[in-house]
Amino acid sequence: MKAVGYQQSLPATDDKALQDIELPQPVASGRDILVRVEAVSVNPVDTKVRLRVEPEAGQYKVLGWDAAGEVVAVGEDVSLFKAGDKVFYAGSLTCPGSNSEYQLVDERIVALMPECLSYAEAAALPLTAITAWELLFDRLEIQQPSLKHPRPVLLITGAAGGVGSVLIQLARQLTTATIIATASRPESKQWVTDLGAHYVLDHSQSLTAQLKELDLDCVSHVASLTHTDQHYAELVQLLAPQGKLALIDDPTGGIDIMPLKQKSISLHWEFMFTRAMFATPDMIAQHQLLTDLSRLVQQGQVKTTLNQVAGTINAANLRKAHQLLESGKAIGKVVLAGWK
Repeated sequence: MKAVGYQQSLPATDDKALQDIELPQPVASGRDILVRVEAVSVNPVDTKVRLRVEPEAGQYKVLGWDAAGEVVAVGEDVSLFKAGDKVFYAGSLTCPGSNSEYQLVDERIVALMPECLSYAEAAALPLTAITAWELLFDRLEIQQPSLKHPRPVLLITGAAGGVGSVLIQLARQLTTATIIATASRPESKQWVTDLGAHYVLDHSQSLTAQLKELDLDCVSHVASLTHTDQHYAELVQLLAPQGKLALIDDPTGGIDIMPLKQKSISLHWEFMFTRAMFATPDMIAQHQLLTDLSRLVQQGQVKTTLNQVAGTINAANLRKAHQLLESGKAIGKVVLAGWK
């Protein structure tokens, strides 16, 4: 089968950073389903793994943690899917990725894709939607009625990216929170506004000053999606007593948690691969939340965050997609579709 992989960590501009290769087609067993991959999207995790993880000598590593496709075979213990089902999923960090014609994936982290979407539109959603859903409801618990925060205010930094694009929609549709998104360019500000943010701040300027212009002194919840280390001190200052701070990025040099103590601010990490990586007892929650997401899309409450189809699935196009993500200028999701 066709696939795209790499043998050594190289800059995305290098022709050998990602290469077109041929691999044996896997066979489904146990709770795995075999999917013929029709579309994939690219996430920051792809670029991080490419640069940080060296494959064993002589071996190729296949990236890709977002896909939509058709089930072609199922393992003997599979009960949720059958051949012919159209599905979408993010996959597991501990298994070969979706940049291959066929992929094995555990049924507990897969769902039927929305019937109203194309493969490309569906492939844009899983990883970022799982991250946004878990961050919003499992980590920040923003849907829970609370005397501490009767009128929740959610600040989302770096909101125009893939996770933020879904997070805004989920928060707008499923919570009563006031949503404040940050973005710095005119096109990204318009993007988050169109997705449902109540207010948009420029994260290249003082957030404190801009909040005061909105007659707001503090926020109850923060979803820090990028550059947490740059904004951390101000985010702690802006959070209300007993507020919650959740992050998904990798702060350079770590962060000092002591400033959180006086306000009893809680700190939460969201890593959507945790459930699959450790086969947690609630692993099937990702099947359930993707099923709920599919329903929301079908009902018109959430829309795909696809912003660019960067051609068919091959090494050259994937290298270009990696370069775009590494530039920090991507808005929404970049998808590749088909294997020509």
